Amino acid sequence: MAILGPTSTAEAATAAPLRQPTTAALAAEADDLRTECADHPEANSQTGWVKSRFETCVHQPVNLTLKRTNGEILGHLTFDLWVLGFAYDGSRRVDYVSSIENIVPVSVSGDDPATWVISQQYSDTVNLGDSGTNPVITPPTDTLRSAPLAEWVAVPQWTVTYTSPDTGGYDPANSQIVAGRITLAMTITSPTAVPWIELDMAHSDIRFDYAGPVAGKYQGTVFTDARVELQLSLSDPEVDQSARHILDAQQFPERTFPSWPGKTVPGAQEPLHRLTDAAQRDANRDQAIKTCKDVWGDYSGTGLECDEYPFASTKERGEGNLRYSARLIDGTDNGKGGNRLNAMYTMNRVLDGDAFYVTIVP
Repeated sequence: MAILGPTSTAEAATAAPLRQPTTAALAAEADDLRTECADHPEANSQTGWVKSRFETCVHQPVNLTLKRTNGEILGHLTFDLWVLGFAYDGSRRVDYVSSIENIVPVSVSGDDPATWVISQQYSDTVNLGDSGTNPVITPPTDTLRSAPLAEWVAVPQWTVTYTSPDTGGYDPANSQIVAGRITLAMTITSPTAVPWIELDMAHSDIRFDYAGPVAGKYQGTVFTDARVELQLSLSDPEVDQSARHILDAQQFPERTFPSWPGKTVPGAQEPLHRLTDAAQRDANRDQAIKTCKDVWGDYSGTGLECDEYPFASTKERGEGNLRYSARLIDGTDNGKGGNRLNAMYTMNRVLDGDAFYVTIVP
């Protein structure tokens, strides 16, 4: 599959300063994400529903009991926790719109719910093993909100923003990667109750980078738990031959070339991983072309090109690895397929070594 170049370096190098989302824009995005989130039961978990590399949502209905030290029940409290996360393609920033809603207190022993206090505390940790040199995550000025129930009812929502500093310019030798986790802890207290504490109410894994043109926009932030997928359709006339080749390689690998007993090809259930080394990509492509010539002979002047899957731009196509398929397809189709692959890389900030899947639909 032929791949055209990424976003032009001239465009990226002369780009205007990055625009941060306005409060109104963030509120509109939050409303849209909440609507989608309601249809995903996986949102009721610590990691939530990771919609994409740039949006994630936690929605947990909480039902708890407050007790005295002697075990006597003081009351019950129910509420809805929402955490809407937004990362940005083009900015080393992540926003969390956090709220406590539908609060219903029930006093059992005469304790006054007006004295009950809900606290949310955000924190960050850096994953040194997946980060570059001197990784730093910068927290907001306020990472704690602690208020009685009435204040949460009056103002249920607040926003926290994490950023990561960079050197101020693109360095091909240093992607300035900072990998880490943002965690929400919660406590609920009253003057007479044993505190209810949850140190990991919700969390998300994030990555800041300044990877440059290989990622499209020169810098950005992603949620690394998102499933990244290239999807091609058998009924799309622009890439139907590419799609058919991939589907045959995934479902009927023994019928593809090179052919060998027990052959399997990754990408559907077993992920592929991006390869950005130009020399290795060329070597992978040359290997596929040799297979095409061995099987179909000289095809120059026919308008056909040698399509390879897994793609030359994946680590699964390493030297000596025969878990691939090469096939002659229409050159225009091959080029369009390469464009789709490159767009998937840049739209999702897929860096060297990042995993992704390939799905073929009707």
